[in-house]
Order: sequence, then structure tokens, then C-alpha cells
Amino acid sequence: MRFRIDLKIFLFILLFYVTKQIEIYAMIMFFAILHEFGHLLAGLLLGMKPEKIEIMPYGISIAFKVAPKDYNQKIKKGNQLELKKIIVALAGPITNLAIIFLILQMNINVFGALMILYSNLLLMVFNLLPIYPLDGGRIIKGILHICFGRMKAEKYCNRLSFIVLILVTFISSIVIYEAENIAIFIIVLVLWGIFIKEDRIYEKRNKIYNLLEKSIEIK
Repeated sequence: MRFRIDLKIFLFILLFYVTKQIEIYAMIMFFAILHEFGHLLAGLLLGMKPEKIEIMPYGISIAFKVAPKDYNQKIKKGNQLELKKIIVALAGPITNLAIIFLILQMNINVFGALMILYSNLLLMVFNLLPIYPLDGGRIIKGILHICFGRMKAEKYCNRLSFIVLILVTFISSIVIYEAENIAIFIIVLVLWGIFIKEDRIYEKRNKIYNLLEKSIEIK
């Protein structure tokens, strides 16, 4: 299993320290790790094996090995692997929801409870945004793959991600102006960075799909 640390995390630590939001960042990172452990536990329960663990500025990313048997078992226009991916993607936000429910049942000081609730609610909402490769995007893509096949799933998911990101950027701009919170600005930048990276990957695959379609038409 491979292990990697994204060095940009040190830039984030410095930035949040200078802006005096390091405690909030540390708490969000802590619960982001628990969020990812939810993914890990779900994957292990489904018989998936971790292949790579990467520490990112916004949490931990875990990649799983793909078993050939999951490709061979079809579910409509997808396969069993897509169903497993959906369950694993759901496990992270469910972990945050479970923490929120647990805190609401506990008798702890109001400030501490609000910080924990805020951190987990932020993580849950952020990850459920239908922007690939966030959990929400993975769930949508998995469902589309099962219903319409891989090519259409990637096409629809890419377009949906762009539309949602535009809306998020517009709403965030208003919030940033009113609240003067640099953390929101950083989150939007991270989302755009993620989208641009995935969009380039999609465009490369889309060219391959187009070439395959043309070769089929010629035959």
C-alpha cells in the first residue's frame, strides 16, 4: 500500500495560522480523518483492499484496489463495483451525521458542541455536493453509470459538476463579502482545482470515446 503527503497541507496550516483560524482548521481536519475512516470501514466490509492513502490539505484520500469479479457482475449498464463505490461514498457523510447525532445526545459545554456540530455539518454538506470526485459526485456518477453506462455517466457528471460549481462560487462570493471569511474563499479555490484536474482527465477520456465511436461507425 502506497502512502503520500500533499505538501500543500503545510501552506494551508500556515495560512490558517496567520488568519487565526488554525483551531477551526485542526478540528475540521480531525473530523475529516474520521470521515475518511468511514469510507475505509465501508470498503473493508465490502471486501475492498486499500491501495493508496494520501494526506491532503482537506483530509485524507483513500484509494481501493479493484477486484476483477466486481467488473464481471453486471447491474443494468454498470457493474457491482459501481454499487460498492456508491456505498463507500455514502459512508463518509453518514459518519459525520452519526457524530452530529451523538453530540446532540451528550451533555457537553455549548461552545464545544457548536464547534463539533459546525465542523461535521460543514464536512457533510461539502462532501455531498454533486461535484466529482467529492462523495456527492461519486454517488451521482455511480447511479448514472448503472442507469446509462460509463460514457454518459461521465458526460452528465462533468456537466453537473460545472453547473453546481458555478452556483457554489456565486453563493460563496456573497457569503465571503458579508462574512469576510477567508476559509470559504479557500474552499472554493480547492473545489475549482479539483474540478479542473478532473475535467482534464474527462476530456482525455472523451477523445478516446469519440475515436472508438468513429471506428465502430466505419466498420
